[in-house]
Amino acid sequence: MASSEKDAALSAAAPTADDAPTIFDKIINKEIPSKVVYEDAKALAFRDISPQAPTHIIIIPKVKDGLTRLAKAEERHIQVLGYLMYIAKVIAKQEGLEDGYRVVINDGPSGCQSVYHLHVHLLGGRQMNWPPG
Repeated sequence: MASSEKDAALSAAAPTADDAPTIFDKIINKEIPSKVVYEDAKALAFRDISPQAPTHIIIIPKVKDGLTRLAKAEERHIQVLGYLMYIAKVIAKQEGLEDGYRVVINDGPSGCQSVYHLHVHLLGGRQMNWPPG
């Protein structure tokens, strides 16, 4: 991806009000193309445009419901949070990651969150290092 495309993507990903549209809303609405690997009524998963591992997939809830970051999670979000973890497992199997994988949720500016629509990173296909960052 060209530098100007990355800059535009980062600009579109900047923090927003809790229910303001993000780049992920545009992906959900098919306004921006993505390489979808999984989709159902509750979640959408697609390949990251700047992969940090051979397999790097973003998993998002289709309905944000104020869940812009993990720190904003409320009891009403328990089901969607668990569902995202389950879908990560389903996709990992689909992607052939039987040897293992990493699931990451970045939270807030210090956590390096770039899009304020809660999302899960599924990383695999290589040995993960520790500590991660």
